[in-house]
Amino acid sequence: MNKHTKTAAQFLTAAALAFSLPAMAQATMDHSKMGMDHSKMGMAAAPGMTDGEIRKIDKENGKITIKHGEIKHMDMPPMSMVFNVKDKAMLDKVQVGEKIQFIVIQDAGKMVVTDIKGAK
Repeated sequence: MNKHTKTAAQFLTAAALAFSLPAMAQATMDHSKMGMDHSKMGMAAAPGMTDGEIRKIDKENGKITIKHGEIKHMDMPPMSMVFNVKDKAMLDKVQVGEKIQFIVIQDAGKMVVTDIKGAK
């Protein structure tokens, strides 16, 4: 190996090392010491019970209109809206005007009520 080839090889090795060290350092960095909460990054909150009042029941189409409080896991403010129900049989257990607690999820682009209970 002549002097120029050896110098070029040393330069390329040094350049490769210089570019890889920042990436390696970033990969091993402890983000918890920087105040980052990985439990909240890129994860949706688990569905919880939401308070509401039944305004309308459409058994034939499997839909229910609920005036509801904040749906926290969907970051949705209080409002009245129509929901699909997972099982039409749920609609036989409730009536218009009843105060309830319910769970709603997003399923195939639709808001679907998966559970309904009388309010406590």
